[in-house]
Parts: sequence; structure tokens; C-alpha cells
Amino acid sequence: MIKRVAVLFIFIVGISPAWAQPFDSELARDARESVAQDKQAPIEYRLSFPAPQHRWMQVEVRFPNVPNGTLQLRMARTSPGRYALHEFAKNVFDVTIVNGKGQPIAPTRPDPHQWDIAAHDGTVVVTYKVFGDRTDGTYLGIDDMHAHINIPAALMFARGWFERPARVTFVRPPGKDWKVATQLFPTNDPLVYTAPNIHYLMDSPTDFSNFMLRTFTVDDGQKRAGPPPTFRVALTHDGTQAEADAFAKDVERIVRESIPVFGELPAFDTNTYTFLSVYLPWANGDGMEHRNSTSLTSSGALRNPQQRAGLIGTVAHEFFHAWNMERLRSAGVEPFDFEEADMSDDLWLGEGFTNYFDGLIQHRAGFTTLEGFAGELAGVINTVQLSPGRIFRSAVDMSRLAPFVDAAASIDRTAWPNLFISYYTYGQAIGLGLDLSLRDRSNGKTSGDDYMRALWARFGRPGQKEPGKVTTPYSIDGLKETLATVSGDRNFANNFFAQFVEGRQIVDYTRLLERAGLIVRKRAAGRPFVGQVQLTPGGSSLRVGSLVPWESPLYKAGVAQDDQLVNLDGTDLTSMLAFDQIMARHKAGDRVSLRFVRRSGEAVNATLELEEDPRVEIVPVEKIGGVLNDDQKRFRESWLNSLQKR
Repeated sequence: MIKRVAVLFIFIVGISPAWAQPFDSELARDARESVAQDKQAPIEYRLSFPAPQHRWMQVEVRFPNVPNGTLQLRMARTSPGRYALHEFAKNVFDVTIVNGKGQPIAPTRPDPHQWDIAAHDGTVVVTYKVFGDRTDGTYLGIDDMHAHINIPAALMFARGWFERPARVTFVRPPGKDWKVATQLFPTNDPLVYTAPNIHYLMDSPTDFSNFMLRTFTVDDGQKRAGPPPTFRVALTHDGTQAEADAFAKDVERIVRESIPVFGELPAFDTNTYTFLSVYLPWANGDGMEHRNSTSLTSSGALRNPQQRAGLIGTVAHEFFHAWNMERLRSAGVEPFDFEEADMSDDLWLGEGFTNYFDGLIQHRAGFTTLEGFAGELAGVINTVQLSPGRIFRSAVDMSRLAPFVDAAASIDRTAWPNLFISYYTYGQAIGLGLDLSLRDRSNGKTSGDDYMRALWARFGRPGQKEPGKVTTPYSIDGLKETLATVSGDRNFANNFFAQFVEGRQIVDYTRLLERAGLIVRKRAAGRPFVGQVQLTPGGSSLRVGSLVPWESPLYKAGVAQDDQLVNLDGTDLTSMLAFDQIMARHKAGDRVSLRFVRRSGEAVNATLELEEDPRVEIVPVEKIGGVLNDDQKRFRESWLNSLQKR
């Protein structure tokens, strides 16, 4: 009942009754009514699968009430949650276009993504096939077991029609009893769904299969007009019903532990949230957030404990996005542009803070040990501290590079290992630093949880007014202002952003983590180090198989990618064992002879000055013979214990 009312309400918004504007001219009223009627008329999609084993889907789209002029039909070039271009038109074929009488229309093609329809009778019907053989959160995956549909990869849209509603009908393949899992609005027909606008349609992934379904409800304690939201786990996998039961229980643990960070659940548009979970040997590993759902795909299996842990980690990350990215959203990606790459200054927060909190939530929910969580944080700190990219770019700069690295393919070699730190990792390090800094300066009274809750109250909660849209996106100034409010110190907020977000400095993790009784120490103190580089044995030398890190000992010695290391300290490098044995008899600061051959064939004699291995590890003080004092215990418990128990 509530869902149907919500759909009806969305469809009638914008209608202006005649009595409300008695002084308008008849012409103006007619024009407004025509616009309202055009907006109401849904675009009708029909998706069928005559031969799913051949990996293609038939799409029929009916565009009604087309105004005079050219109708510009498009395939998207990117997808919500993706920032690079993916050129989905490449998989479209066998396109036919007719008018409302069934008469053929010949389109013009101004570019590979567009079909222009100039001569029509007010109705345009397009039929085409689209190939899809990649099961992930970005593309279209079809076979005789299921159809995993990312809408931008599959459905054409009309330029300028994003406010129109849509109606989508799914047709089962011959002999299949498939059902639909989606965040689209349901109707009385289980194979027919609607979207209030095309923004929402494009953000609504769908799994069409004979999936296993598990549901649960969670009451966040907030007053609401109707019942608490329902969470649906639609699982397509090659495992058992018992594994599905256990997986759903774990998903519920993640949901419940996430809520206290923000203090409430988002207002899900259909009062449901759907985990579209596809774990099959041929699926590609991915997780993609959407407004009221997430697409989770992997070749991993629930029966494998190590793989299962990774799958739960993706659940935690993507569900956190229901707040942070889907509603708490940067102005750089709102509204989302389906025709060009989308650039944001703030992915260090949208993706990076989500990375930080998904690890924290998993630990608070009991999925990871203290040692495991500490190991994850050590890896993050090592990456950010040691990466040469920080010499050249801040976290804001790294965010702007997403169109080049977010599942984007490149056939040319780049210097990314020396110039780029993932905004996931960089932002995770900033999230850790901010959380600990707030706790440290307030003696545990203020935290990163409080900051996220304040951002939600200022930008996220007020922005949920219309499905598919965020009405209050943030800028970096808004993020800074919110930190000033939460911390009660504008200078702290300004300095934190200037140093660690817009600047290139690193938080003092050693001091901050010690407050929680976690010791940051060199993991190989005194041992020599030449830089993190890939060396591959080959005949009588070691080939440098990766870019040599900027200003590392090998870099300073003149060694570059594809060079061959022939002799070190008088010993021929015929194996990695030989290299390791040489390193073992030296210490940091030693200078040793090095002979290498450039890829051009030039032989070079150089001196390699060994440095101390700078990589760190994080260990609980009590694991190395120390004592966890009362202050450290309180700090650690406030940070890492479940928020549900408080």
C-alpha cells in the first residue's frame, strides 16, 4: 500500500490545477498542461531474453508524447558509482526504429553513442539487442542462469527526458521461472516495475534469476509513518540454502552496526534495501553502491572462509555508501553526468572514509580481530607514507584523477605508481587520522562518528526529498565548516584540511595510536632496503618488472623498469635467493657495488646505498610485553567497541 501510494504521488507532482492560477492565459495553461502530460507519460521498456545462453538481451523502448523536433537517443558512457568512461554503446546492435504507426524511421548518427530521430509522429519505438558477458556492478551479464543488469549498460535514454517516469517489463526466457530483484518500484505484476524519473532508473541495478531470497527488518528507533524498512538479500550462488541463511545473518550484523555511526537509517524510497549478491565462478569481483540497493559480485564462494570474509567486507563498504555517497554526496557528482566522465574533489571522503569505516564496522561487529584490524591500518599507513605520489599531489588532487583510474583501461605505460595514491587508501588514512585526532583532543568525547553524523544532519538527511536526486550536495568548504562545528575549533578544522586534505602532510599516527595502546614500530628495523620493486629471475640476472619508486635507492642508482640487475656486491644475481643472501649480510647505510644492463643494452656500474626498511607494523602493547593502562583501555574501547552496546 505505502509503495503504491509513493509511486502515484511521484507521478502527479508538478500538476498545476486550473483553480490555482485563475489569471493565466488559456495559452499558458495549455502549455503547462502539455508539459505536465508529457512528464507523466512514462517511457516504456520491455526486456526479453530469447536466447540467454548467447549472452544478449532484447530491448524494446517506447517514447510517447515526443515533442516536435529531434529526439536524441543515447547510450550512457558511464554509470553511477563509476567515474571513468565505459562506452556502453559498443555492445548495442541490430537497432530498428519505427514511429507510432510502425513505419520505419532512419536515424542520423552524430556520434557513436547517439541516434537522432527528426521525422516522427509523436511516438518513437526503438528495438535493439545488447550483448553482455561481464557479471559485475558496471556492465551487463547474461547467461542461462541469470541476467545481472546494470541499467546504463543496457537501456537507451532520451536526452532532456530525465524527469520522465519509466515503466519496465521483464519477460522470462523460455522455460525459466526467473524473478526480479531490484530497487525499482513494484506494481501488482511481479514482472513490471516503475521508476519516478530516469535518474532513478539509471541508478537501479536488477538481477533477474531464480535467486535465493532472505529478508529481515531493522528498527533504527526513529519515528516513522510506516513500518521499519525491510532488507532483502537476493543471492545467486552455487552454494547451499544453509550458506544463504548464514550470509543473511552476517549481512544483518553489518547493517545493525552501521546505523549508530549516523544515528538513523536513510529514508529508503521504497522502504526496502536490496543486496543483489551474485557469487559465481565466472562473476567478476565488484561492489557498486546505489540509492536503495547494492550490486555485489564475486567469483568467491561463501563456503570458503577467506573468500567469505572478503565478501562481507564488500557488504560493509557498499552499505555504508547508502549514507556516504548516495545521499551524503559531493557537488562534483550531483547530478551525475551519463555523457562525460564525472570528476569530484572529494572521493577521499566518499570512498576513503567509507573504506575506513567499513573496516571499523567489521571490527566492531566482531568479524575481525584487533590484530587483523591493526594489520589493515598498518598497510594503509605504509602505502600513504611511502608512496612517491604524495610528493606531487594531495588527497583532493588524487580524487580528481578518478576518471583515469576507476576501472579505466590503458594500453600505454604510465607513471601512476610514482604519481598516484588511490583515494580509497589516501582517504582511509585521513579518516583514521581525523577520528583519532578528534578523540585525542577531546579525551574521547568527540570522534569521527560524530563528524559523519554531523555531515549527515547537514547534507545527507535534508537531501532525500526526491528519489534519484540529492538536493543538498556538499563542497569542501561545507566539509571544513562542519568539522569546525564538531570540534569546536575553527583553527583545528582549517589546519587539518590545509595540512592533510589539501596539503600533503601525514598525521602523527605513532602518537595517536599509542593512546589506544597500539604501538607503531618498524617491522624490519635495521634491515636494508632498496625500494618496493618487482624483481623477476631470468637466466643470469633479475629483471626489474615494475616502475622503480621515486627517490628509492635503486632510483638514485639509475635503475629503471626493464633493466637487468646482473651483479650486486660482487655476486651474480642468478636468483632471488642470491639477492636475499646479499641483503642479509648488509645493514642500512652500507654502500655496495651494482652492475646492471639497461633495456637499451648499455652496461652500467653503479653504487647502491642501502636504506633502512621504512615499513611499519602496528601491534597491541600487551602483545609485546607492555601493559595496557586504564587510559589506553578506555580510549581503545570507546573507539573499537560496538556502538550498539552503548
